Amino acid sequence: MACVYILYSASLDKYYIGSSSQTPEERLQKHLLNHGGFTGRAKDWVLVYTELYDVKSDAYRRERLLKAWKSRKQIEELIKGG
Repeated sequence: MACVYILYSASLDKYYIGSSSQTPEERLQKHLLNHGGFTGRAKDWVLVYTELYDVKSDAYRRERLLKAWKSRKQIEELIKGG
């Protein structure tokens, strides 16, 4: 199993899109740890969206598609279920 997930930080007012073979909850915990990456800039990330896939390559393909949108409005519509 693999997943695509979207995190949201209220303090940054930003979304983060990722994919992983770990559970979304496990990934969230790693993003909340101290590190130098993009998500290391905030400690208030919350999981707002997930999609599950049978194989990692499908999840990664979907992650790339979502990131290519470059549209906050589209991402928020996806999260709302629209």
